[in-house]
Amino acid sequence: MDIESVKKFLEKEGGNYESTVDSMASSFIEPFVSHGIKIDLIEPGRLLCSFHVPPRLVNAGNFLHGGATAALVDILGSAVIFTVGRLALTGVSVEISVSYLDAAYVGEEIEVEAKVLRVGKAIAAVTVELRKKKTGKIVAQGRHTKYLAVNSKL
Repeated sequence: MDIESVKKFLEKEGGNYESTVDSMASSFIEPFVSHGIKIDLIEPGRLLCSFHVPPRLVNAGNFLHGGATAALVDILGSAVIFTVGRLALTGVSVEISVSYLDAAYVGEEIEVEAKVLRVGKAIAAVTVELRKKKTGKIVAQGRHTKYLAVNSKL
């Protein structure tokens, strides 16, 4: 692919999507990605939920997009921090890593388990695993580290 083709692919100005993209709310990503998630179990330090892969979250290969998977690790990893009960805010992401191990196709039911590894004074670490609900096969494993807002003593 030549440089101009790459530039045109990335810029995507004008065209069919411009009015849709410009009309989106400033924080549209969380509801866009997490719409349809059902909580199956919630307890301190652990969250188990499931969803069917929707067409809006797939890539050109018709399976769950890697960016959507990373966003789920971010959103559900942040949510599980709330279950420990001592925080009003989950802070900001310091690091997110995701290992993609299998594909999840449109309509496939996925189970997501998020677990707190540690919540300290300034840092929280969690794991998030996506599995095919029918077989238990791992689709992706994520790790999320967050800096927590520290209360000032001033």
